[in-house]
Amino acid sequence: MKRILGSLLLLVLPLLCQAQVDRIMIPAGTPEDQELQAISKETDAQKKMSAYEAFVQKYASNPNAVAFGNWQLAQAYQTAGDLPKALAYGDKALAGSPHNFDILVSQANIAQQMKDNAKVMEYAEKGGEAYAQIGKQARPDGVSEQDLANRVSNDQDSVKSSYEFLQTVAFNAIVDEKDPKARMNYIEHFTAAFPNSKYAEQVSQYAMYTLGPGQLNDEARLVAFGEKSLVADPNSVPALLLLANAYVEDTKPASVAKAVTYAQKVIVLSKADAPDAERSQKLSAGVAHSTLGFAYMKQEKTAAAVPELKSAAALLKGQDDVSYATALYRLGYAYAKLNKTADAREVLNEAVKIPGPLQQPSKDLLAKVSAAKPRAK
Repeated sequence: MKRILGSLLLLVLPLLCQAQVDRIMIPAGTPEDQELQAISKETDAQKKMSAYEAFVQKYASNPNAVAFGNWQLAQAYQTAGDLPKALAYGDKALAGSPHNFDILVSQANIAQQMKDNAKVMEYAEKGGEAYAQIGKQARPDGVSEQDLANRVSNDQDSVKSSYEFLQTVAFNAIVDEKDPKARMNYIEHFTAAFPNSKYAEQVSQYAMYTLGPGQLNDEARLVAFGEKSLVADPNSVPALLLLANAYVEDTKPASVAKAVTYAQKVIVLSKADAPDAERSQKLSAGVAHSTLGFAYMKQEKTAAAVPELKSAAALLKGQDDVSYATALYRLGYAYAKLNKTADAREVLNEAVKIPGPLQQPSKDLLAKVSAAKPRAK
């Protein structure tokens, strides 16, 4: 007979999932079981830790006993506030039971307390990989497809809450990380470990922000990640918008054509003209109109660019100063190309009032427009 020590979170290891989900088992009545029962009754924290250390040494030849003893030491040191020791003992427990979701969750909790995002991601990634492997096990002889499917489903259900927790703490680590290089590394590991994550859209936004100007400024990786995101979600407005902005800056005609396609799609998806349109919808559509107008200008379709840029300015005014100034600058440039100097001056006089990266370029363009002689019609 084998006793399941519920109070100690000990569960029987499922026969079909040994490579995917580990659960520690201590047979009832064995010397290990008896000593664990005695240790659990100890009220002095220091004595209890010493007893667990002695337990691990005594039963060093029993992997289950060693893993469980080290896990209990990890929790004891966590309670005592010695987080580095807690993490070290937890890692020893994990070495003996590498696909144990209870230990992975415990370790992620400790790493969170230590504000160690790298370790949080390490444990979360291991959990994501272990969860994915549950459904990939081979069917043993004598087991029907339906029985296997039922057992896989039961195994996944049994660790689902732990899997969700690990997914959430991994996402929080991405949000919390200040170093863009480290953040992008976390994002790549997250997308591999949690391919159908409920945070997929937000993670994509963080990825493209991280790869964009002001952060890593890696346009090639940004485009690759964005296109990959669109395969998973063809209607992802953030991915479409950032790709449109990336492609419009490229000199290749095919890239500018892509910018047009993606920007037009964002305008349709954003529904900024809806009576209940929110700020985010207006901002997305406004930036898309601005990008579309710029793309038309690069295609020598300046007359077609003007209404797009006017729409952009109308939507972006009061929403985002930099985006609004960008639209005004582009509109002023379009008017100047069309020899509509009065319209160009009016727009640029508005642009030069907005502090930011477009203020000086707007002043320079305004000076050129004001100094230029009107062309003969």
